[in-house]
Amino acid sequence: MPSIIEGYNYDIFISYRQKDNKGDRWVSEFVDSLKTELESTFKEEISVYFDINPHDGLLETHDVDESLKEKIKCLVFIPIISRTYCDPKSFAWEHEFKAFIEQASKDQFGLKVKLPNGNVASRVLPIRIHDLDDADKKMFEEVTGSKMRTSDFMFSTTSGVNRPLKAEEDHPYDNLNKTYYRDQINKVALAIKEIITALNNESQHPEKLTKQDLEVKSAPKKNLRTKIIVGLVILLSLIIVGLFIVPKLFKPSETLEKSVAVLPFVNLSNDLEQEYFSDGVVEAILNHLFKVGDLKVISSTSTKRYKNTKLPMKEIARELGVSSILEGSVQKIGNNVRITTQLIDAKTDTHLWSEIYDKDISDIFVIQSEVAQNVAMELKAKLTSKEKEQIEKNYTNNTEAYNLYLQGRYFWYRRTKEDLKRSVEYFEKAISIDPNYALAYAGLADAYFIQAFWGWLPWNEGTTKSKELTIKALDIDKNLAEAHTVLGAILNYKEWKWEEAQKELQLAIKLNPKSLTAHHYYSELQDILRHNGEAREHINIALQLDPFLPVLHALSSSYYYNEGKLNESLDECFVLQEFNHEHYNRTSYLREFNIYRRQNEDFKALEALQKAFSADTLKYEPAKAAYNKSGMNGILSWFIETELKKLNPSALNLAQNYAKLGKKEEALKWMEEAFKNQPNNFLESSNSPDWDILRSEPQFQVIINKMGLSEYQNPK
Repeated sequence: MPSIIEGYNYDIFISYRQKDNKGDRWVSEFVDSLKTELESTFKEEISVYFDINPHDGLLETHDVDESLKEKIKCLVFIPIISRTYCDPKSFAWEHEFKAFIEQASKDQFGLKVKLPNGNVASRVLPIRIHDLDDADKKMFEEVTGSKMRTSDFMFSTTSGVNRPLKAEEDHPYDNLNKTYYRDQINKVALAIKEIITALNNESQHPEKLTKQDLEVKSAPKKNLRTKIIVGLVILLSLIIVGLFIVPKLFKPSETLEKSVAVLPFVNLSNDLEQEYFSDGVVEAILNHLFKVGDLKVISSTSTKRYKNTKLPMKEIARELGVSSILEGSVQKIGNNVRITTQLIDAKTDTHLWSEIYDKDISDIFVIQSEVAQNVAMELKAKLTSKEKEQIEKNYTNNTEAYNLYLQGRYFWYRRTKEDLKRSVEYFEKAISIDPNYALAYAGLADAYFIQAFWGWLPWNEGTTKSKELTIKALDIDKNLAEAHTVLGAILNYKEWKWEEAQKELQLAIKLNPKSLTAHHYYSELQDILRHNGEAREHINIALQLDPFLPVLHALSSSYYYNEGKLNESLDECFVLQEFNHEHYNRTSYLREFNIYRRQNEDFKALEALQKAFSADTLKYEPAKAAYNKSGMNGILSWFIETELKKLNPSALNLAQNYAKLGKKEEALKWMEEAFKNQPNNFLESSNSPDWDILRSEPQFQVIINKMGLSEYQNPK
């Protein structure tokens, strides 16, 4: 049966070494299982070529090369990668694998194809049945021109077992990779469907891949700047072809020029303590601009990195993916304020608009509103009457209260324990001066919630106080997005009222579609509810608003990990590491360790662990010794031993490591302890596949039921 695409003789060609099909006939069983899975995955019948001739490569004619030319003219090529496959003396390697690479690279589609979700995949889909030598991996990657990313059917244990995974395993829980044959078959079939669907679409609507498309999934460690530029280029291309839809955030291609980043304003007050004021002016202008639905605006967390920069405007705009830059300066002396602003077209480096305001401090609200409206007008963004009303709205008319609020937000943005305490003081002073200042109540609620979440305040005390403040803020202003955002987070993490939390966060997003925090919190809620698609959608929106915020990349990596997309999770780890943030560096290296451990890449896992402990060599040496003695399970056991020696051991860490070892009884014991004493931490990790071994256990189900998650985490 020919391929579903005209001109191709097969949809799938399966290549293997005949010696890998002797004895238990693993390859034959794999082919039969895959064919069965494909029948339930595709509407039409998919053709599969599999050479069952025991004489490797001797097909219907004596001219083997000529015979194979047509057979390898297929859509997807599946090599069964074993210990002996990557061998220049092998017929399968030379006349099937390399021949397909050469042929596919020159045909109408090319070797790599853009998938419906925007990612790029190779038409070579390797199935790995043994762990490989580094030399074999290198040989494979040199021929394909990309990193080896395989669907693994490997069974291994600490005793040195390294064999293909069987369809009916005798000891499934002993497998270090924690993979199941049926799941892997299903993943392969879905991967094939993605590739063939993309090729089928391309055959009907042929479009060439850009150079950026081909490079985006190559070697994972890139310069952060390059990675984000490439990501933005890809995003724009996806918008153009209609593959990426973010309601109300991005408009059709003609509005892509309506985008702006506001750089930190220069403080000309000759007083470093006035830094909060210049930062506050920028935040206020940004908050006004966020209300313009027809405008793409970058959050201040990403623009602060350009403070005092010497980079050209064009370069900054390219990194942030915007067409224009607003810059300025602030000078505050007593009750007088001078604010200069200029809007620059980054492509031409020309001034679109500029203004100097010499005003009394009482006019600050009018100035900020006027700047935002002028920017929107110059960029030809449509400004509705409702948006104009929101921009002109003042939350207080008291300049002293406003000044204190700005100081509160200045310290709030720093997010350290001491700075959050100081932010509370300023918010409270602002409220004492203006008891109807809703925005100050929301800021104070935010500060209490974050302190409680990070353990800097008792959990019940901090969240109870935070909720009281959000209710007060909403009593004053029921349409305050900031207050709905914090309330949604409390209903999520503290009260486990999932439907109410969703409504609050959805309302916050409706009131302010560009609220970074609302999209951030909503993505966390969707991850807890195991709505992976929605979690991904909203974390992507947050990343577009603030592409340089480490916590968002950490969450993105976590969501990919929870979905089983380990390579994508790994890519986000590499991005985090380039931020060089002490906390997220360690977090990302530990995740990298866990991913490589799951992929049976012991050498890379150890490298990642060493980097995680780079500031504490005393820790890495015993970890390495544990590995030399008992492999990866030895390291997990060492983690447990180390944790148990602490004065206040983390029940969550103990539960997760016992689960990874397959020790259910111990894992459940510590999981119950984690739920009892650290419910928000357990909740945050509840979607992790690390718990999969426990999900069917009664004790796990009791906890899920207590949190009201059974209908979400145990879908029918």
